[in-house]
Amino acid sequence: MVTVYGMKSSGNCYKVQLLLEQLQRPYRWIEVDSANGETRTPEFLARNPNGKVPLLELADGRHLSESNAILHFLAEDSPYLPADAWLRAQALQWMFFEQYSHEPYIAVARFICRWLPADHARRADLPRLIERGQQALAVMEKHLAGREFFVGGGYTIADIALFAYTHCAADGGFDLTAYPAVCAWLARVQAQPRFVRMQP
Repeated sequence: MVTVYGMKSSGNCYKVQLLLEQLQRPYRWIEVDSANGETRTPEFLARNPNGKVPLLELADGRHLSESNAILHFLAEDSPYLPADAWLRAQALQWMFFEQYSHEPYIAVARFICRWLPADHARRADLPRLIERGQQALAVMEKHLAGREFFVGGGYTIADIALFAYTHCAADGGFDLTAYPAVCAWLARVQAQPRFVRMQP
């Protein structure tokens, strides 16, 4: 059985939980409160020197960090990772897009709005974060026009990666009604077998 060190309210950790549930793979979840320094302890840093969650621990003691790398590893030989090399590369393309052009803006805006006080200095970053997040959503909207999912004709880990923070983008001040294709895709993801919701 694998062990996941994570925070249920984190979109990056939620990705791993969602895939494990949909794979129907048994796992143990250890909740880690990174806000209170639990990822900076010597014990945790011995597992992941980067001091972040999610972190996957295999039964043999090996560790894997970075949410999308974990998704790729867990989805091997499953319908959620295309066997075709071109489709697999496309899935990775969207997962890299999520971490470089999407998550740094949409997830960070959510963090600032939900967890930092109203007078916090980082709130000055919100206009730029909203602008860049809207650019990412516009790219997704254009791609999803006429498509059900991001890669090929089926639901993959690319959808899981992008769903995690898109579905709660309103928490960061984003108006998703401006992106009807994205909203329709969100509904299709939520209709997938064994879908579970992220903890608020």
